[in-house]
Amino acid sequence: MATNIRKPKFNFTWFYLAVGGILLLFFFFGENTKNAVVEKEYTELTEYISKGYIEEITVFDNDEIEAFLYNDSAKNVFKNPVEGAQRYMVFSNIGSRDNFEKFIFEQKGNGNFNGKLRYEKRPDYMTGIFWNILPIIVLVGVWMFIMRRMSGGAGGQGGVFNVGKSQAKLFDKNSTPSITFKDVAGQEGAKQEVQEIVDFLKSPQRYTELGGKIPKGALLVGPPGTGKTLLAKAVAGEANVPFFSMSGSDFVEMFVGVGASRVRDLFRQAKEKAPCIIFIDEIDAVGRARGKNPSMGGNDERENTLNQLLTEMDGFGTNSGIIVIAATNRADILDKALLRAGRFDRQIHVDLPDLNERKDVFGVHLRPLKLDPSVDVDTLARQTPGFSGADIANVCNEAALIAARNKKKAVDKQDFLDAIDRIIGGLEKKTKVMTQKEKEAIAIHEAGHATISWFLEHANPLIKVTIVPRGRALGAAWYMPEERQITTKEQMLDEMCATLGGRAAEETFIGHISTGAMNDLERVTKQAYGMIAYAGMSDKLSNLCYYNNNEYSFNRPYSEKTAELIDSEVHKMINGQYERAKVILNEHKEGHAELAKILLEREVIFAEDVEKIFGKRPWTSRSEEIFADSTRPETEVSENAGDESGNNSNEENV
Repeated sequence: MATNIRKPKFNFTWFYLAVGGILLLFFFFGENTKNAVVEKEYTELTEYISKGYIEEITVFDNDEIEAFLYNDSAKNVFKNPVEGAQRYMVFSNIGSRDNFEKFIFEQKGNGNFNGKLRYEKRPDYMTGIFWNILPIIVLVGVWMFIMRRMSGGAGGQGGVFNVGKSQAKLFDKNSTPSITFKDVAGQEGAKQEVQEIVDFLKSPQRYTELGGKIPKGALLVGPPGTGKTLLAKAVAGEANVPFFSMSGSDFVEMFVGVGASRVRDLFRQAKEKAPCIIFIDEIDAVGRARGKNPSMGGNDERENTLNQLLTEMDGFGTNSGIIVIAATNRADILDKALLRAGRFDRQIHVDLPDLNERKDVFGVHLRPLKLDPSVDVDTLARQTPGFSGADIANVCNEAALIAARNKKKAVDKQDFLDAIDRIIGGLEKKTKVMTQKEKEAIAIHEAGHATISWFLEHANPLIKVTIVPRGRALGAAWYMPEERQITTKEQMLDEMCATLGGRAAEETFIGHISTGAMNDLERVTKQAYGMIAYAGMSDKLSNLCYYNNNEYSFNRPYSEKTAELIDSEVHKMINGQYERAKVILNEHKEGHAELAKILLEREVIFAEDVEKIFGKRPWTSRSEEIFADSTRPETEVSENAGDESGNNSNEENV
């Protein structure tokens, strides 16, 4: 019966120890001179000197003496001859150096000592060893450090010799817990699309018998934090197949040709584990379109890596059981050869979760929390439109931290509301120093937002207004926008008018304007340019879209005359809504003044306070009916940012 004998692995540590031992041997035994040494009392040494036996004397700084004898006089000192000795030495100590020097001077005068007398410092052998060995230790240490760093960045074991190996992490049922679609909350549409891939991997014969081909790749496209990586792992878990995971930047290395080599090694490993899934996160790191602007230079290594990836995706058989799943949030810049049929056969859009999907996501992240009965998942889901899965996870974690900070035994509804405020608007800064005039100006500004939005049909429902500084904003008006797929021109104009209400209130009731509306002006300017240049919502430039998707192009897709016309239409649109806002404020100036006064006293007012002043809102949206009993839903923030322009508002994407 044959037995497998495990051969010991070669370890460089033994090599380093052997080299060090040899160097020490050379250091201690490198000299060929052999001396015979005898230790005598000082009186005996002086007797040898007076008899003329001594040829040479060395006095050290620690009062030790080494005296070398004449060879023919050694027999008078050494009773037993020493074989092979080349020199004979007497070792002793002196009591007084002055007396010894006086004695030597007398002996020279008498002719008893005619040799050399030297004064030296006793050598420190340990210091000598240290300074001789230290450079070697430093060189060996630097070499080991460099090799380990190269090993860490070059695919693990083997150092620089494995630099071309793939760095993909392998997940299978033996190494990590399986993730299934039950662990992916929301994203029902995306899960339906990837379910077909799972069926391909589980029972490929059902499709191949009919002549169908298993798709080679699927591209997950969506905003950050929507769960693209989790969805890819769930596909592997559902199909119960190995899962190779790596980032697009892992292919890029300081050495030329490493990226292509790693792609080859990745697909080689995948073929050995087939059927399996290869997941490449942030594929735009290597999949960017090639040769768009050669004059600006290019990354040849990245293009070589992309070429090899294209070749490998074409190289393996259609029914080999290897499916490549990639994720990106910038699909528009990917190379078209990567997106053609036969490579990434389908694009799966992983969008931000809607209302029902947010409920499911909250259900997942609320499981480990100790909740108070006041927490309502439906209310939380309605209060967080536009939040991704990662944002919702952050809300739950922040709520738990707030509850712990307040020493509560459970996380209640107020903690979640504070967490949403904290994430969207920033931390409250009640200690920020402001003058009374500044507080009055902020109150008038925010009351202007509240007043305008109350009397516009398509403006977002008002929830709360505050003049407490939060983050970089000095005040904020909180709204609850309706979740809609398309937006009309009338809706956008009403939102623009409400956003300009703060600046209009300053000019109307204070008599001058300030930098507090900087964030509002930034938002309406971007919105107006989007409406006119992209959405074709202008009378003079109707039904025209000048959006240019070519990121490498430095030319605008319109003439200078058209650019002037766009600027003119933007200016006309914004000024029209600004004048409209001032008209509404003048019509309701008494209510605005009362609202600003209450806001200055309380610092925070809610929709019911505004309703007491102006009466019931003329237009009641579905959102307002749903949130009539809710105290703090919020998504959109209209900020009064002072000189520090706020960055927490949700801009309208056209």
